[in-house]
Amino acid sequence: MKLSVPIFQLKRRAKALSREHQVSLFEALNRVAEAEGFRSWSLLAAHYAKDNAAQAMLTNLEPGDMVLVGARAMQGKTELVLNILAEARKSGRFCAFFTLEYTKAEACELLKSHGLEAESADFHLDTSDAICADHIIAALAGAKEGSVIAVDYLQALDHRRDKPSLVTQVSRLKTFAQKAGVIVIMISQIDRHYDSAAKSLPDMSDVRMPNMFDTSVFNKSCFMRDGNIAFSLST
Repeated sequence: MKLSVPIFQLKRRAKALSREHQVSLFEALNRVAEAEGFRSWSLLAAHYAKDNAAQAMLTNLEPGDMVLVGARAMQGKTELVLNILAEARKSGRFCAFFTLEYTKAEACELLKSHGLEAESADFHLDTSDAICADHIIAALAGAKEGSVIAVDYLQALDHRRDKPSLVTQVSRLKTFAQKAGVIVIMISQIDRHYDSAAKSLPDMSDVRMPNMFDTSVFNKSCFMRDGNIAFSLST
């Protein structure tokens, strides 16, 4: 459900309503929320936070960051990452999407649905079977500081035996991110043994590892489940 106006304008509306009708701000906020189709202001605020997760996350990312976005299948992790790229593009940053999951046609449609043009000077789409750390680094030679790079997905980098080990690839990407000052976001699968009954959201200990590697290479992370998002945005 889309808000009729930005949330700060709704808050102003609630304050004016509170003064005009001499009701508490709490009640005024709830009235405004109801007019927007929500049962309460808290539900509206939760909806707003979810819709703006990409913007909030991008605001907290810095050049040199290695970021992991993890969730089980169909939880919206690719959606979130593409929204981050879309937000980065709005601010004039160069972006790239490397995927071993989608064909070029599929990826172009997916990007288009997020307002991203695959064939443009400031966006690089790569669906090559050769995608690995060295391939990514070579393709991004000259990328400006602050560029945002998304890799779909972490475990797929380990599928080919003729490529370096996953631990080597992740380490090389970390070094590249720090030297070039770019932001690398890696989409990650979560191990099927993750128990949602015991833990509401997965964490680094639940990342699926076909071959073990040190997850501390990621200085920031985001985990998702059933619409809930947990950020770890401190180095």
